[in-house]
Amino acid sequence: MTSLLTDAEHNVAAPSSALLDVRNLRKYFPIMGGLIPRVVANVKAVEDVSFTVKAGEVVGLVGESGSGKTTTGRALLRLTEPTSGEIMFDGVDIAKVSAKRMRDYRKEMQIVFQDPYASLNPRLTVEDTIMQAYRIHGLWDPTERRDRIVELLAAVGLSRHHLDRYPHEFSGGQRQRIGIARALAVNPRFILADEPVSALDVSIQAQVINLLQDLKEQFGLTILFIAHDLSVVEFISDRVIVMYLGRIVENAPSESLYRNPIHPYTEALLSAIPIPDPEATYERKVLEGDIPSPINPPSGCVFRTRCPLATKACAETVPVLEEKRPGHFAACLRR
Repeated sequence: MTSLLTDAEHNVAAPSSALLDVRNLRKYFPIMGGLIPRVVANVKAVEDVSFTVKAGEVVGLVGESGSGKTTTGRALLRLTEPTSGEIMFDGVDIAKVSAKRMRDYRKEMQIVFQDPYASLNPRLTVEDTIMQAYRIHGLWDPTERRDRIVELLAAVGLSRHHLDRYPHEFSGGQRQRIGIARALAVNPRFILADEPVSALDVSIQAQVINLLQDLKEQFGLTILFIAHDLSVVEFISDRVIVMYLGRIVENAPSESLYRNPIHPYTEALLSAIPIPDPEATYERKVLEGDIPSPINPPSGCVFRTRCPLATKACAETVPVLEEKRPGHFAACLRR
């Protein structure tokens, strides 16, 4: 039986090469109104987002609820169509390819969903769930497919005995392992992990994170890891991108961002991470107010309405994401 590692060796690439290059990505959701329906406003969920993900890299994408991180991820896979911008995957702008051609890229780009129960069809067994990927893409000889599924299950910590079971017969952690196995079935090069542990118990979160780390090394995966828990992101990510109200406010190597953040929003997020020491003292930076509406975002810097450093200039000028330190980018006029 051919090993999965051998089949996945084509995924391994030089870590310096950019597998994904996102340029000026925007996603607006129109709001209709009037007796004669017309667009009266737009929800600006993603606004002028640009970043790269190198082959073999794990990039964390973080921010509060409503910051646009999940919409960004879904737009990258064209699960929701981007309004404008370029999504260069291995040198090809997949934002402009036809639906038929995009199907070929589905094998290269897969997603692990947030809810491990809602993302699985309750009427399908584990074997049928993963078998669908082989049938849709015409992969492997029908006589080999069951053996391939058994190998996949072994890779994610499950066994042959789970083949005929249904989603309701598994725990949340096991269901997420099935979701990961389904994503790996077509030997993708890029995995979008959309808050894959947020619905799990804390003890199970560590197991799934360790599993993703192991699979990343085994299969040469490139991962965009979306989360709101910065402690989880620190553990798995090589680099971290911080979003606020649809824009990137900081982008830096993980160690640099956690040790010396630049943007006030990042500082506030990091100060909210609980420290497991009852005697430890530290200054918590609490943000006042709520995240503004993406229908009518603030002028200038979108964070200025909650920023302790904001000045009049912050209301007049949109800060550019620029390199403040080697490899460390931030969009802030005051720093």
